[in-house]
Amino acid sequence: MSGDATGSAAAALATSNPTALARAADVAIADARVRIDAMMTGGLDGLDLLDAYDEAMAALANAADRVDLIAVSHPDRGMRDGADAAKQAIAKVRTDISLDRDVFDALVALDLSQEDAATRHYLTTILRDFRRAGVDRDDTTRARLRELQEELVGIGQDFDRNIRSDMRTALVAPSALTGLPEDYVRAHPAGDDGLARVTTEYPDIIPFLTYSTDAAAREQMWRLYRQRGYPSNVDVLRNMIERRHELATLLGYPNWADYIAEDKMVGSAQNIAEFIERIAAAGADRSRRDYDRLLQRKRLDAPDADSVFGWDSAYLDDRVKAEQLAFDTQAMRPYFEYGRVKAGLMRLVERLFGVEFRERPDIGVWHPEVECHDVFAGDRLLGRIFLDMHPRADKYSHAAMFAMTTGKAGKASKAGPRVPECALVCNLPRPGDEPALLQHSDVGTFFHEFGHLIHHIFAGASRWSGTSGIATEWDFVEAPSQLLEEWVRDAATLATFAVHYETGDPLPADMVTKLRAAEEFGKGLFVRQQMFYASLSLELYRRDPAGLDPVAVEREAQERFTPYRHVDGTHLHLGFGHLDGYSAIYCTYMWSLVIAKDLFTVFAAEGLQSTETAARYRRAVLSPGGSAPAAQLVADFLGRPYDFTAYQAWLDADE
Repeated sequence: MSGDATGSAAAALATSNPTALARAADVAIADARVRIDAMMTGGLDGLDLLDAYDEAMAALANAADRVDLIAVSHPDRGMRDGADAAKQAIAKVRTDISLDRDVFDALVALDLSQEDAATRHYLTTILRDFRRAGVDRDDTTRARLRELQEELVGIGQDFDRNIRSDMRTALVAPSALTGLPEDYVRAHPAGDDGLARVTTEYPDIIPFLTYSTDAAAREQMWRLYRQRGYPSNVDVLRNMIERRHELATLLGYPNWADYIAEDKMVGSAQNIAEFIERIAAAGADRSRRDYDRLLQRKRLDAPDADSVFGWDSAYLDDRVKAEQLAFDTQAMRPYFEYGRVKAGLMRLVERLFGVEFRERPDIGVWHPEVECHDVFAGDRLLGRIFLDMHPRADKYSHAAMFAMTTGKAGKASKAGPRVPECALVCNLPRPGDEPALLQHSDVGTFFHEFGHLIHHIFAGASRWSGTSGIATEWDFVEAPSQLLEEWVRDAATLATFAVHYETGDPLPADMVTKLRAAEEFGKGLFVRQQMFYASLSLELYRRDPAGLDPVAVEREAQERFTPYRHVDGTHLHLGFGHLDGYSAIYCTYMWSLVIAKDLFTVFAAEGLQSTETAARYRRAVLSPGGSAPAAQLVADFLGRPYDFTAYQAWLDADE
């Protein structure tokens, strides 16, 4: 049984070797085929037949999730390459099953009208996904669809790998570090050539762009970051767009954007476009005011300045907050030492949801920095989490939760129960000779990703693997994570862990008040920037690939939705990893935020520390996983359908 109280098959695989990866893929594939054969020849019916299908797909999904994690996080290249190969082998079998008419017909024939709503919903989504795969098309079309799906797996791996491996380094004069925190300066000493080295990894570049007083050095770093994936991803992205367009049109859709949006809450490419316009319009006036304020501040340093550039924005935003709003982001860093933040976040989740994290140093991990914890509710093991939190070469360069095992209650299954497992893969500052001091935005990232983690764990006891974990619509999955971010700006929560790493003094209450006030500045620019990304992802996949110029699409979207001019020689789209995973629906983040702000109205009214509210939220929204449409889960918690009111109130809050 994977993920029991004594060990972890998923972790064992991550600490094995490339041969074991190939063997694990073969075992999962064989297991799935045996169960699919049983559906066809074993005389199964009803729930037994559905369970055979569910277990077949769970075997493949769990194996695929594990090798996906290894591919993006393992320090050994042989393991990463082996994981990529295993992922392709598993994906081929999953595609074969999705296009198998006999399997589809067996599931169509099921009469589950007397079963519970979750089971009926699960079967409905299964049959929908078969049709979306093209199972009801002619043999020639299905053969081409199979080829395209297999090609796209490899193309996506290449796209992501090229971004992961493209860490760039700038050589800057030590004077370029003026304005940066002392611990940052000490961590970036000048080399024998008299120059300091700053990389495009998040713990390096984000503070640099925020605090360095050297505009030319900021420009150098900003340009360097926006060249990641160039030129390696030029042809890779084009191939990905072309293959996805062909797949969508073979299935009768006008483009990939319409195809990928169909089974989401948003529903269609047109709805995405309308949502982008609505959000952009809602933030337009505030964005102009934000930009004007940045420009006014820039003119204190450069009186003749007539525009703000991309490399100015984070620095000027910080200066406005420090000088005009009395909020110094650097002054908060000593209160956010990584270890204390981690412990405080885990205690918060324990307190709110009545669980306990128990460290498991006996379980092997793929890197010495990775931690493992079991999650218990009383004496019951709910799941297991892994924390891989600091940057290293060839590791996934952003922040995400990766599933390792999808849980199952086992009530209807001969396979018995499985507990869920998952890993956080982040790039937060690493503790060492210097304490790892986080920016408040880093703390927000940590809370956000932990929101995904607890969603996967709390939804891990579904009746079916296919509805377990984060199995809801993609444009809802960010909402629970965005909701957990609300506690990052709550004074009572921060008081439990935000302590000065040297003096032990608690974070002053007035600093939290200033934080909240300062966060009101820049909202307009933020939402318009998000709509730039959303429009870029939509238009790259909504337009005909023939003659498509991605650089022109990027320029058009940036200059329409943001006040910043596109800079020649930069290629943000080639390092934009979401163009693989989320593809045309980057709008997910803002769509989810609309819902998250509505969910938060309940906590705001009943108390952020209310365990009763948290328990009700867990039961209504998190625990059901994908057993019902997301809109229904949200309505169950709110007592009404969600709407735009709370989001608009957040956006319109006083500056």
